[in-house]
Amino acid sequence: MLIFDAVLAAVVLVAVWAGLSVRVVQQFQRGVVFRFGRVREQVQGPGLVRLMPVADRLRKVNVQIVTMPIPAQEGITRDNVTVRVDAVVYFRVEDPVKATVNVQDYNFAISQVAQTSLRSIIGKSELDDLLANREPINQGLELMIDSPALGWGIEIDRVEIKDVALPESMKRSMSRQAEAERERRARIITADGEYQASARLSEAAAVMSATPAALQLRLLQTVVEVAAEKNSTLVLPFPVELLRFLDSAAEVNRRTAGDGGEQAGAEPPPAEPPRLPEVEQLDLPPLEEVLEQSPVGRLNGPDHPAPGPVAAPPGPDHDGGTGVAGTSGGRS
Repeated sequence: MLIFDAVLAAVVLVAVWAGLSVRVVQQFQRGVVFRFGRVREQVQGPGLVRLMPVADRLRKVNVQIVTMPIPAQEGITRDNVTVRVDAVVYFRVEDPVKATVNVQDYNFAISQVAQTSLRSIIGKSELDDLLANREPINQGLELMIDSPALGWGIEIDRVEIKDVALPESMKRSMSRQAEAERERRARIITADGEYQASARLSEAAAVMSATPAALQLRLLQTVVEVAAEKNSTLVLPFPVELLRFLDSAAEVNRRTAGDGGEQAGAEPPPAEPPRLPEVEQLDLPPLEEVLEQSPVGRLNGPDHPAPGPVAAPPGPDHDGGTGVAGTSGGRS
């Protein structure tokens, strides 16, 4: 009976010792052993790990890749645009001893460094780079986070910017800019098409100028195309060459007329205006003497004032004619 109790006690002691000295480490974990508070450099791999009871303490560290979202950070870009940017960081523990000893909580530390680095990278970047050229920004953000993480035994796998939130006013401005850019491209393409078409038409005109019959054939082909639409009115284009021919013929006629006038002689001088015939000057006595000698003048003395002018009676030439109005003391 005593032997049985001794064996049973030994089994219990072994079980207790085994429970205190044996630990199981998973495949995705690594074990860091502290013996009397001092860390051991050897990292325990997956499987059964034997520890010294009471003296050793085991701390398991996950070495899987951790996906940590970075909360949206609001900042002002280098071109003075307010944005909200959120990202995600992928990291893993490379050195379990450093991750356990050098930092209290490496998950919280990586989160804070990622937020600070994200705000810093927003201030150094422009809006166009955040929207269209994210690869260099992701690399720069990864480098900024990886610098302090190396001392913590953390390896940054990658960092990605998830979304960039813009104000509504900036969205409207960008939509107007995109519309203007599309319109500019459309105009350039239209102008390029017109340029190429004009070059082809110039080449066709050069070919037709060598053979004038080709222009007439092209005109007939146009008439056939118009007539095929069964229109009641047929419009025939007037050849431009005919206008040029008429213009050149008129110019030749003007030059010929000018040469003929120069050969015939100079133009005759302009005729002098006709001169009026000279009127012979008559030697007439003074008007005072004539009035004194006239009967009216004799009656008009100092006692008899001279009457006023008397109008001549209307004659046959008075109405619109050339009648002469008589006066008392004069003649016409």
